[in-house]
Amino acid sequence: MRAVLQYRASAGFRARLREQAPGWLNVSIVDDTDAGAIYRELADADVLLHVLAPVTAKLLESAPKLRLVQKIGVGVNTIDIEAARRLGIAVANMPGTNSQAVAEHTLALMMASLRCIAYLDVSTKSGHGWQLTPETFDETGQLCGRTVGFIGYGSVPRRLTAPLLALGAKVVYYARKPAADDGAMWISSLEGLLCKADVVSLHLPLTSETWGLLDAEALRTMRPGAVLINTARGELVDEVALADALRTRRIAAAGLDVFAVEPVITGNPLLSLSNVVATPHIAWLTPETLDRSINVIIENCRRLRDGGGCSIRSSAGLSGKSLGRMALT
Repeated sequence: MRAVLQYRASAGFRARLREQAPGWLNVSIVDDTDAGAIYRELADADVLLHVLAPVTAKLLESAPKLRLVQKIGVGVNTIDIEAARRLGIAVANMPGTNSQAVAEHTLALMMASLRCIAYLDVSTKSGHGWQLTPETFDETGQLCGRTVGFIGYGSVPRRLTAPLLALGAKVVYYARKPAADDGAMWISSLEGLLCKADVVSLHLPLTSETWGLLDAEALRTMRPGAVLINTARGELVDEVALADALRTRRIAAAGLDVFAVEPVITGNPLLSLSNVVATPHIAWLTPETLDRSINVIIENCRRLRDGGGCSIRSSAGLSGKSLGRMALT
């Protein structure tokens, strides 16, 4: 069986793949910026290992032997699901494999945003760390005593609830229905959460229902001086409205791992703001996540090999979720 990983993989990731892949699974790796290479490699591939580069209908149609698109991660908004269904190509993702990494990164962005870490880092390294105006510290704060509000309450925010409570924060969440009681309080409306939370953290898939969820009106509903964290998808937020709210300090700070256009362009106004902490969509990316992902890759490829042909309709037996449409938690 032949699989193609479309990703600028590190030396460590490449070594892990070589060490763990069984003899019957041949994995080729192509840089996700090399469009020509991915078309060549997919010509006789059974499996596409997908990270972020869009999987278009054109790409799928160029791969006559392809039977599975295996997402390394959770979000499948970068895959043309309808084209895969039409072509009889299964699509699977990996819920849970990156939850711990994303949870820790989310907590890091919360703390970095509240304590102005990015601004203080630049100021200190430029020799101005001891010349900051006293008012700088009027804009910092602690998690203790604040209310953290999660929009969506899947595995990532659930992992964060206990640590946040231990730090002295209150935790609320907005989801379609209440979860088991774990110390967090369910709020039945988005507006209700935005009015209450000092820190708002996004944990939703990107769908037609969630696209632009935090528009200008929703951002105005947030508490003055609140902090926004996004480790989900950039398109959940109106970036122009967010930049305006941050520039006027209506929103105190934002910690962003995702952007509407990726790789994020240098002209994005959010990147020029000192009250934004930005990372390049790497909340999920740790060696531990990759080890768990490789295990899923091997298991799904084994099932595909042993089960013969696989389609979007018959792929429910694959490890992870087989996808027609993602359900909101």
